[in-house]
Amino acid sequence: MTPRYPDITVTLTGHDGNAFAVLGRCREAAAEAGLSGDEITAFMDEAMAGDYDHLLQTAMRWFEIR
Repeated sequence: MTPRYPDITVTLTGHDGNAFAVLGRCREAAAEAGLSGDEITAFMDEAMAGDYDHLLQTAMRWFEIR
């Protein structure tokens, strides 16, 4: 499955894996890539709408995760 924004790469391997750290890395990568505030908010809302597994699945649907 191709993520919504395949040109935005978020590196999670080798970094703190807690939910706040994952959200922060994704938000930072999205902002650096020029996503609008509304798009970033949409990602954050979707990512925080469930448990940790849901967060990771959402990140993989939106971005290229490494």
